[in-house]
Amino acid sequence: MTADRTVVLAGATSEAGLAAAVALIDSGARVIVTGRSEERLVPLRDAGAQTEVADATSYDEMASLAERLGAVDAVIPLVGGWRGGGGLAGQSDEDFAALLPALQAVRATSRAFDTRIRASDAGRFAIVSSTVVTHPLAGGANYAAMKAASEAWARAVAQGYAKAARDAGDELRAASVVFRAQGGLQADALSRAVVALWDRDAVALNDSVITLD
Repeated sequence: MTADRTVVLAGATSEAGLAAAVALIDSGARVIVTGRSEERLVPLRDAGAQTEVADATSYDEMASLAERLGAVDAVIPLVGGWRGGGGLAGQSDEDFAALLPALQAVRATSRAFDTRIRASDAGRFAIVSSTVVTHPLAGGANYAAMKAASEAWARAVAQGYAKAARDAGDELRAASVVFRAQGGLQADALSRAVVALWDRDAVALNDSVITLD
């Protein structure tokens, strides 16, 4: 159940981030939202979330936040964006660099909160990817490559959770999940999926891919 869970939405100042925060709060969760802009965090604070000015792509800032928060049950990095078009020749270095923060946020948050998620009785780490990873196009190669790399990282996180539990002789309680959006991220679909993260136990959920619809 989501009630009484502490959930961190990192880099979640988008419409989807606000919707996910509201859905979690309505289900009884304590929600902490990070963003780099105090102004952009205002709607989330007004919705009832605890807000923290912090860069989700920075391991140091995420580790500092983890230390301040203490126990955490879930972390969901929501840094996103899309750049594409122009065929393969149009996949510029500038566009690639603009997409890189999404992967950096996945790396930074998973590392910074690893110990706390594994310490929870039902820890969850989830990322947002896209169905483009299964059929990449030349005009979106930068974007598809970044999402594929993020999925690979999330799957490595899942293996880490399983190995840590196995080595300690404990049951698996933490799960790393990939959400795949179809044709652009829909706020309501993400909200439902985030709240449902505790509908299945970690053994069934870990290293799973859930298509948002």
